[in-house]
Amino acid sequence: MGFNRDENSMVHMITPDVCSYYDEESAKLKIEVELPGVKKENITFRLREDGFYIRAQKDDYEYIGTFSVCCPVIPRDAKATYANGLLTVLVPYKEAFENAVDVEIK
Repeated sequence: MGFNRDENSMVHMITPDVCSYYDEESAKLKIEVELPGVKKENITFRLREDGFYIRAQKDDYEYIGTFSVCCPVIPRDAKATYANGLLTVLVPYKEAFENAVDVEIK
């Protein structure tokens, strides 16, 4: 990945904006990461059952962060796309979210 820097250059580290939610069938987790202006080849995304890591660079800005997911997922079945500065990852849950229990709010 292209993270070569001049030793005198200043890199600003930023936590990217992330939104995650279950899909319409409650079977997959959808993760959206905003990475404006970043080239696809400058993105690293690593996924585990319980969380993910993102690293991406644009000029003197580096987006970096680690995040937990609510329920275990199946990383090997994840699909990712990147367009217009938005990384979208869709990964199935180990158990469908439809079995979740509604909690009454008083």
